[in-house]
Amino acid sequence: MRIRLFYFVLIFSFLVSIHLQAEDGYRLWLRYDEIKDTQKLDTYRASITSWIIEGSSPTLKVAGDELNMGLKGLLGEPIPSVNTIEEEGVLLVGTPSSSPLIASLNLDEQLRGLPEEGFIITRTSANGHSTMVIAANGEVGVLYGTYHFLKLLQTHQDIDKLSVKSAPDVQHRILNHWDNLDRTVERGYAGFSLWDWHKLPDFIDPRYIDYARANASVGINGTVITSVNANALILTPAYMEKAAALADVFRPYGLKVYLTARFSAPVEIGGLETADPLDPAVQKWWKDKVDEIYTYIPDFGGFLVKANSEGQPGPQDYGRNHAEGANMLADAVAEHGGIVMWRAFVYSEEVPDDRAKQAYDEFKPLDGSFRDNVMVQVKNGAIDFQPREPFHPLFGAMPQTPLMMEFQITQEYLGQATHLVYLAPFFEEVLQADTYAQGEGSTVAKVIDGSLHNYQLTGVAGVANIGTDRNWTGHHFGQANWYAFGRLTWDMGLSSEAIAEEWIGMTFTNEEGAMKTIKSMMLNSHEAVVNYMTPLGLHHIMGPGHHYGPGPWVKEMSRPDWTSVYYHRADEEGIGFDRTASGSNAVAQYFPPVAEKFSNLQQCPDKYLLWFHHLDWDYKMKSDQILWDEIAYHYQAGVDTVRQMQESWNSLESEVDEERFKHVQAFLEIQKKEAVWWKDACLSYFQTFSDRPIPEGVEKPEQSLEYYQSQRFPFAPGIRPRW
Repeated sequence: MRIRLFYFVLIFSFLVSIHLQAEDGYRLWLRYDEIKDTQKLDTYRASITSWIIEGSSPTLKVAGDELNMGLKGLLGEPIPSVNTIEEEGVLLVGTPSSSPLIASLNLDEQLRGLPEEGFIITRTSANGHSTMVIAANGEVGVLYGTYHFLKLLQTHQDIDKLSVKSAPDVQHRILNHWDNLDRTVERGYAGFSLWDWHKLPDFIDPRYIDYARANASVGINGTVITSVNANALILTPAYMEKAAALADVFRPYGLKVYLTARFSAPVEIGGLETADPLDPAVQKWWKDKVDEIYTYIPDFGGFLVKANSEGQPGPQDYGRNHAEGANMLADAVAEHGGIVMWRAFVYSEEVPDDRAKQAYDEFKPLDGSFRDNVMVQVKNGAIDFQPREPFHPLFGAMPQTPLMMEFQITQEYLGQATHLVYLAPFFEEVLQADTYAQGEGSTVAKVIDGSLHNYQLTGVAGVANIGTDRNWTGHHFGQANWYAFGRLTWDMGLSSEAIAEEWIGMTFTNEEGAMKTIKSMMLNSHEAVVNYMTPLGLHHIMGPGHHYGPGPWVKEMSRPDWTSVYYHRADEEGIGFDRTASGSNAVAQYFPPVAEKFSNLQQCPDKYLLWFHHLDWDYKMKSDQILWDEIAYHYQAGVDTVRQMQESWNSLESEVDEERFKHVQAFLEIQKKEAVWWKDACLSYFQTFSDRPIPEGVEKPEQSLEYYQSQRFPFAPGIRPRW
């Protein structure tokens, strides 16, 4: 019996050790494994012989812990912490106020003008020795600089002549979690919510700390922990105590907590008969509630609000406008330094006009009416996070109101978490789009960073793709979109290629050939998914409710603008939504040079063609193909790209650990099958209107149209609950 027990313990211990070493993706890009390039390793070891952090605050402590862990892992040996500089190769970290050593180095010129989150990394002489310094005016800047330095080591960069000066382009870089109090996640595809409300505040899951580390490592400084379809219970003492426990964990990492405010909370939990924002009793209720929140969370960031959209309560219920609603909340948080992020995602079934026009029509007249601590949060496009949309016409149109970009990191309309879709190229495409608000060069990025209109308040939000899956994001490559969002909100001038190289080097490999292969997959992936789902400006043709899979035939919904036929408008004459002067004239919401470009068939980019124009099936494209054939070839190109991605990934079997290799391999097979499904279902349906043959070179559909229309997915993940 004892022998059996001994062998059981031995086998169990072996299995546990294997599990602990498993490459399951949990470490994200913070993988501090020993550097394999021996030449680089020797160089780094010679350059970094010890390190110093002076100061004992919580933020400096986590910076020191991260530096110690990172150096020990990457260099394969402990790097001692010292108190004085008595040799070459000391890494000195801190602020002039926390570190007498840094204060003595006369770095005033380099630090001048840097915000507290900014940092410098430089070489200088200290006590007669060459010393590398990570310095900042604020302690969070020190932490950001520490992560940046570790990233340089992870990606095998030269550190001998470092001269880095970095500061964020926008002030508020925030993740929006669409997490409900029952731990479901709206449009979430990576498991349940990280926030275990039932066990909070007494049990602090270690994942909360690793979540904060990951965000700090890419410069994200805020998190909205509840869904925009808000539940007023989050504002009750029992839940504020739980939110405060999360805020305590996040604070040392520079990560502020924000909450979503349900506009009808004064009625639902306050006992009032109205939530009218101009009612003095309502104003007092919100002021008292905000004062209470700050007793729990002294650095509470403020509110994110979805109002009068998709059935959510709002100021229009009382005959008031969005500015009056936002200003009431802004006044309540102002004395505490809080902000209000008021979403511009509004549309009403009572408005018969083009849905794409409604946000502009409601918000443009309110420009200049909002309090100074309000940002209007605008989605990247005017419909709803489609695989591709032209930039929202509100960008550039509200010079007196700070506009905050809202991107979607979670892949609601992009195959969800089983499709490899690297979103940085799309984010970059939107940010670099020219609004012409003040002439050529008035990019969306310049609107968002405040430089175009001199905004004093700036921000970018991203709808998170994070859940309880061991690898955080469902798909291992989904991590790259979380990473890319953080990097682009810090520096909107970064290229999607440069970000991909960083992430690959930190997450998979720095080997040149493998990196080139993975990077090519990533950079081509977004265009692939647009091609096999919504080419040439088609949009909103997915399945209803869950938004999973193709559904161009969807027409029986409770409101027209939830259907697919509302958007593609396919008939025997052609396909596409006419948004020119002969149609809805939504194009007129853009500044004249942009409106003229999108209206003119010769100038309109092919990628937006059917977004702005309804064209005949035989319309001659720039490629000399007729429109029907061009659509079909794009669908086929999307499928072919996924197959190429499969071949590329399979070639990396010896370069990637077995666990992650097989996981991605399996997901690519799912993606290939679903790309074919999208192609076949959409072409089968649209062919009933075009009455033209599938062109040569495009694979014929595998099933009948009736088969595709019969598919049902009642338990697809990410469905928005209907309470």
